[in-house]
Amino acid sequence: MNSLRALFSARRAGSPFNLSRWFAIVGLITIIAVSAACAALLSHFLTDRMLRQEGALTTEFVQSLVLTERTLRAYFSDQQAPDDAPELQAALRHIAGMPDVLRANIYNSKRVLIWSSSANIIGRQFGSNPQLDSALRGEIVVHSDAEDDEDQPRKEEHVELTKVDDYFIEIYVPVRDAPRGKVIGVIELYKQPQALAESLHVGRMYIFVGATLSGLFLFLSLFGLARRADAVIRAQRERLVETEILATVGEMGSAVAHGIRNPLAAIRSSAELSLECSHEVAIESARDIIAEADRLEEWVRSLLSYSRPLAAAADSMALPVLVAETVEHFARDMEKRGITGRCNMAKDLPLTKGDPLLMRQVLHSLLANAVEAVQQGGSIEIVGNVKSSSQRVELTIRDSGPGMTADQLARAFTPFYTTKAKGLGVGLSLAKRIVERFGGRIAIDSGPGRGTAVCLSMLVV
Repeated sequence: MNSLRALFSARRAGSPFNLSRWFAIVGLITIIAVSAACAALLSHFLTDRMLRQEGALTTEFVQSLVLTERTLRAYFSDQQAPDDAPELQAALRHIAGMPDVLRANIYNSKRVLIWSSSANIIGRQFGSNPQLDSALRGEIVVHSDAEDDEDQPRKEEHVELTKVDDYFIEIYVPVRDAPRGKVIGVIELYKQPQALAESLHVGRMYIFVGATLSGLFLFLSLFGLARRADAVIRAQRERLVETEILATVGEMGSAVAHGIRNPLAAIRSSAELSLECSHEVAIESARDIIAEADRLEEWVRSLLSYSRPLAAAADSMALPVLVAETVEHFARDMEKRGITGRCNMAKDLPLTKGDPLLMRQVLHSLLANAVEAVQQGGSIEIVGNVKSSSQRVELTIRDSGPGMTADQLARAFTPFYTTKAKGLGVGLSLAKRIVERFGGRIAIDSGPGRGTAVCLSMLVV
């Protein structure tokens, strides 16, 4: 039983697929990537929504102040209102004194800075500012310094801007001459909202912690299922192997019992006959006993050859020499049965990969099958040539026997399957193992009434 288990294990080339290990690796990487992507998207969504809310609240306050203070609207439009007008100064103080404001700037429609809480930059016109351009087109823009590219230079209007820490936001509020009128300027507020920054920090922390815990829970749940499935698959595979072993043992036992019963009956009959008959009859009975014993020995040898692992290393061999030796071995049997043999081997066939001893066994089995299949006066042809396109030597053994049915052809290489009364059913399956062991191929072409052709294709050295 152990040898059969080893045989079935040897048929399964390579290590078995470890579902638990591969799921642990691939599943962990996938879940981490998905969790990180979801956390990043949620964090971006949260930041965007809270910034928009901050911008909306600031815009409502500024718009209400602009609509209430006429001097402020006039300050944008014509610059005729005196800068020291009490109403104007009060409005500007309200803007600069808003909570968390670091700096307040007022631009006219020509992008000129007409007022700022930092007096040193009043009257200047700065370079490219996409946010200011968008605000002049009537859009409310909320821009965080976290969105700035580190490789890009700092904006010119950030000069002398004092920050408590590294986080601040810019809010660009378009100013209109009427509730839905023309944009006459922009109020820019630099704010450092500590409460907003803390809320964003806490919100991001909750998002990433939640994503981490959710991903971990998902991974552990799926890994538990995968591990259980892996255990079930392994158990089913072991049961399948046990079933295959028992089936093989049953086929082997049936084949051996069927093959041994007839020789044993013949041996017993010959022995009983030799006890009761004359000396000449006893000698003939002894010869029958020897022949049947040799037959049993051949079966046992074939059985051991099939169950023994093929450990031979690839070597070079000359197929014409091996074919000639095999044909010579069967020459007497073919002559007795009137079988015509033709051997057509191409000249200068190259050496092929394989083991000469094992290949000799393959040729012996194939030619024995051909001789047994051919009726009196039939023929056997052996053809060998080179297939230059694939660097292979092809050897074909064709007989004029009755051929094989479709079912017989489909099961030809099945171990312990035979249609011969005195066969064990391991010849073709063993030949297939030997040929494929050295990179070769074996195929059978047959049909009822048109004989059988076995083609070997071996790699050239």
